[in-house]
Amino acid sequence: MGNHLKGQTSPYLLQHADQPVDWYPWGDTAFEKAARENKPVFLSIGYSTCHWCHVMARESFESKEIAELLNRDFVSVKVDREERPDIDSVYMSVCQALTGSGGWPLSVFLTPNREPFFAGTYFPPETGYGMTGFADILRTIAGRWNTQGGKKELTEAARHLVEQVGRERTAGKRTAGKRTVPPEERLAERAVEIFAAGFDRKYGGFGSAPKFPTPHNLLFLILYAEIRGEPSVFRLAEKTLEQMRRGGIFDHIGFGFSRYSTDRYYLVPHFEKMLYDNALLIMAYGAAYQSSGNGMFLDTAKKTAAYVLREMTGCEGEFYSAQDADSEGEEGKFYVWDYREIKQVLGPERGRLFCRHFGITEEGNFEGKNIPNLLNGSETADGFGEEKEALYAYRKSRVRLHLDDKVLTSWNALMIGALAILSRVTGTSYYLSAAEKAQQFVEKYLTDGNLLFVGCRSHIRSAKGFLDEYAYYGAALLLLYEASGKDVYLERAGQICGEAFRQFTDERNGGYFLCGLENETLVMKPKETYDGALPSGNSVMAYCLVRLFQITGDGEYGRLARRQLVFLSGEAEDYPAGHGMFLLSLLLYLHPMPEITVVMAKEDGKTEKDSTASIMRALPLYAKVRILTEETEGYSLLNGKTTYYVCKNHVCLPPSNEVPGNP
Repeated sequence: MGNHLKGQTSPYLLQHADQPVDWYPWGDTAFEKAARENKPVFLSIGYSTCHWCHVMARESFESKEIAELLNRDFVSVKVDREERPDIDSVYMSVCQALTGSGGWPLSVFLTPNREPFFAGTYFPPETGYGMTGFADILRTIAGRWNTQGGKKELTEAARHLVEQVGRERTAGKRTAGKRTVPPEERLAERAVEIFAAGFDRKYGGFGSAPKFPTPHNLLFLILYAEIRGEPSVFRLAEKTLEQMRRGGIFDHIGFGFSRYSTDRYYLVPHFEKMLYDNALLIMAYGAAYQSSGNGMFLDTAKKTAAYVLREMTGCEGEFYSAQDADSEGEEGKFYVWDYREIKQVLGPERGRLFCRHFGITEEGNFEGKNIPNLLNGSETADGFGEEKEALYAYRKSRVRLHLDDKVLTSWNALMIGALAILSRVTGTSYYLSAAEKAQQFVEKYLTDGNLLFVGCRSHIRSAKGFLDEYAYYGAALLLLYEASGKDVYLERAGQICGEAFRQFTDERNGGYFLCGLENETLVMKPKETYDGALPSGNSVMAYCLVRLFQITGDGEYGRLARRQLVFLSGEAEDYPAGHGMFLLSLLLYLHPMPEITVVMAKEDGKTEKDSTASIMRALPLYAKVRILTEETEGYSLLNGKTTYYVCKNHVCLPPSNEVPGNP
């Protein structure tokens, strides 16, 4: 038994390779077959660690009866959304337009011309409990397609839907001609008001359950509070970060964060762990520590990095994509604990103390089992290091979680940037070395000159890169430059962003398309600006252009940065809180980083490396730093000691031997 997914490299596609459904990968072969046999196409999009994708696979795609319906009346196509974000973006927008929501698994029905006419997400196999069953949907669509006039109606509806959804997705919300107002800080102010209004003052986070981390919004709030000197705004991020660290969304045994919290308290997570969440959270916790000095934030960032480097890192320094939530067919089974089980592993007395500290009871806090947490107010500096190691070793004996070992360029870029920030915050070269090793992997396996690829598995590349690959990698290179001071990273960032402009820019309406000159042409050409679970490529491009302009002083970067900020200002006008990464870039543009030049005195450290690390750790993250190991013309030592030259707000301050604080 098998289908046309045999030989694919995507872990998600391979999960479906032995099913009775005659799956095809995305490509001309499937759509030519559909046209030749006069059949509609069933398109199923998901990813390998998606819980509800597993559920629909078990219930429907492994069912011989449903497979018979699909194989008889449809051509079935599987897509890994992480390998083909362009396909996912196009058809997710259709699902959202038709149903008002989206998610995975994404289930879409297409004409042989790839135009969609019906979409949804998870469907149960049979009708019941207010949900139409997948089998009934298949019968209805096949029946209509095969009746006189039915195919024509569905085809015309599909064409109309593509035109309707495609208009806004291609041009954006407003035309370039209307974007004449310069970017203003009022958008950031309005976003802060929205965040404050939706803030859960008791449990942190924003809105009701489920609660997603969205660390880029927290980074925006931290920067806004720092620039404006508003501690009340910082507390929005501070409370949220503390609650997430205390809750079960953080793995207190093996570290790292799960995808999101299913409840208001951050106790019960959706247990899958994604590389991008953990990378962005390292950035947020590192920034929060640098802004506040709260050691809990630094400890959380370091423990999260330890998790990624231990469990999500390949032998060449590359980072894998995700760990599954399911084991033995149950979500979270790998992570939950029985009270007696812990006492058995740790012994009666230490087990009792551990359980009391981490809120573990005989009754349990999750379906009769326990998720370790500190929501009871116990100290995060707990002194249970040996006990955690023992429980971690014991937990490894359980059925192993599925690891999606795809190496995605954009997500690796996020982790490279996170480690670069952590190296600055800690002054530890270990994190910078890990970031540089991963960057070398990207250059070796995921680039061809200035061209990027979406990712690879076993060194086999997938599709050519989209906007996100270029934007994220450009940002990672800039963060590496700021952490290391090596000009090679700045030069490479310029090359990557130049290639992004060549491939993806929309000269007429502003902004950048998701798909470019090197990508497959789809039924729509999306332009993503909203910052969801991940920042949009357009928002990250704004960041890259702003920083390139501020670092190099090149007026062309300044022109491009301003153009992008004006475009995104129009996109964010209706709901600025949905554009956190753009707003962070806007703040950087309107409030340029202070420039700090450090002239080191040799006696301040045993070695140049030690003193550089110490200085980087002490300096604000929100600053452009240059370190000189000896005096130059214009930069000399004051009183024979390490000297700091600070310029901000177009004014240079007198040299000082005191470490400058946050602006």
